[in-house]
Amino acid sequence: MRSSLRLDAVLVQAVIAGALSFSHLHDLAQAAGQSGWKAWAYPVSVDLLLVASWHRLRTLRNTDAPRQAAWIWFTVALAASLGANVATAGLLDLADVPDWLRILVAGWPALAFLGGTLLAHSPVPTSQQDEAAPAPDEADEGRDQPDRLAPVRDLPEPAQPEPEAIAPATAAPAIPAAPSVPPALIAHARKLADSHQAATGHAIDRDTLRSRLGVPAPMADAIAGQLA
Repeated sequence: MRSSLRLDAVLVQAVIAGALSFSHLHDLAQAAGQSGWKAWAYPVSVDLLLVASWHRLRTLRNTDAPRQAAWIWFTVALAASLGANVATAGLLDLADVPDWLRILVAGWPALAFLGGTLLAHSPVPTSQQDEAAPAPDEADEGRDQPDRLAPVRDLPEPAQPEPEAIAPATAAPAIPAAPSVPPALIAHARKLADSHQAATGHAIDRDTLRSRLGVPAPMADAIAGQLA
């Protein structure tokens, strides 16, 4: 919530500062002889050059490219905006603007066009990390190439074993190991067997024991073997 309030305050402050600077530039251009839509175009031109130079500085932030040109045009646009703010604060008689200020205002469009063109069409250098990464083709060339296989005709023929030396391989069938039965389960099974024999008069069989205990058939066989 606090970060949202701080952000809103910064935006409101930026809007107020931009509106005041825009108005001051318009008043100065109008006092210097630029009337109608031309007076409104001057603040737009100054602000666009300021934004373009600042964007250029942020683009070059993580590179080793020179940033002097971007700083020069940023300073020029900032001086134009700040100068208009100071000039309209009562330090300059807007009814009698000096000739040098009329020359500066009249020559501003060409200066702003030059700065904006240079900033917009200057190549953006790649970062050092991108330059250090090898190209896909170069990376593929650096990989180890597999050795060429020798022709089949050059390989020696494998030795054929004698017929008597070949013995038929017989694999002994795997005997599954008897499952281990916990002593507590054997004691419980013994109680069930005693109850069954007391009720029916017969010893409990494997299927009944397996169903009463809920165990698989191999384990039921192992338990029945220990109960016998």
